[in-house]
Amino acid sequence: MPELTYLQAISDALREEMRADERVFCLGEDIGRFGGAFKVTDGFIEEFGPDRVWDTPLAESAIVGTAVGAAVEGLRPVCEMQFADFISCGFDQLVNVAAKMHYRQGLAVPITVRLPSGGGFSGGPFHSQNPEAWMLQAPGLKVVAPSTPRDAKGLLAAAIQDPNPVVYLEHKHLYRRTKGEVPEGRYELPLGEARIAREGTDLSVIAYGAMVGVALEATEDLDGASVEVLDLRSLVPLDTDAILGSVRKTSKVVILHEATRSCGVGAEVAALIAENAFEDLDGPIVRVTAPDVPIPFSPPLERAVLPQVDNVKEACRELLAY
Repeated sequence: MPELTYLQAISDALREEMRADERVFCLGEDIGRFGGAFKVTDGFIEEFGPDRVWDTPLAESAIVGTAVGAAVEGLRPVCEMQFADFISCGFDQLVNVAAKMHYRQGLAVPITVRLPSGGGFSGGPFHSQNPEAWMLQAPGLKVVAPSTPRDAKGLLAAAIQDPNPVVYLEHKHLYRRTKGEVPEGRYELPLGEARIAREGTDLSVIAYGAMVGVALEATEDLDGASVEVLDLRSLVPLDTDAILGSVRKTSKVVILHEATRSCGVGAEVAALIAENAFEDLDGPIVRVTAPDVPIPFSPPLERAVLPQVDNVKEACRELLAY
């Protein structure tokens, strides 16, 4: 299998779905001649032409709204938000139109909204957010957050072919830093299935996106403890069986995410565990997250805000000693 970067895997998935299915097209800001802000669609307009690679105005509401209309007419649009933060400008079309269309009218809305998310590159408060929790409160949306190139390709293909609107979180910090073996050709990974990134028996760390790598690094050699790392991959639907199975096996759990703390994915996972596996726990449920502040522009301040390997190590050691 070839080794690809996370960015190359995303680009390959999109290209292969467009080659295989003429209903698939892309739209977004600067995705055509420029090849996208991060070059995911570099060369696409030369291969597929301007009818399937749309350069749009700076109007996220129009991008998502146009995609909804095209999807209802039988196409499979893939929207790119230049940065995940900008989905706020298209929020009404996403959560009040796309997410509710099937409930309201019985219509499928097979759109994929790509959100380059996360910090770690000094992008400041308007280009570094992790807005996944916004989408969790919108019934009708699916939300995925791959951590590896293999998963990035398979989950994007599945998102494009899914009949529901899917929000696809691709972490910018992983684009060119993460490499891995990726199968050639088209393949899909099922939405709603977590992945055990490492088996363990003493403690579970539950994470997704860029924090899976942080979790693996932090617990690789943690005082001889056997630490399981569960990669959620899919946030909606959530793999409750995998979460509860891991917790029941280890009896201690740390939940790790880069997004801010309050009302985040970690809070939902913690509630799920408390409601269904409380008697299996041998210690408190621990969360390691960013605090409830905007992401700073200053590199030292950004590092202080975002969860680091040492933060995870400290949390795990305290819980193991509980």
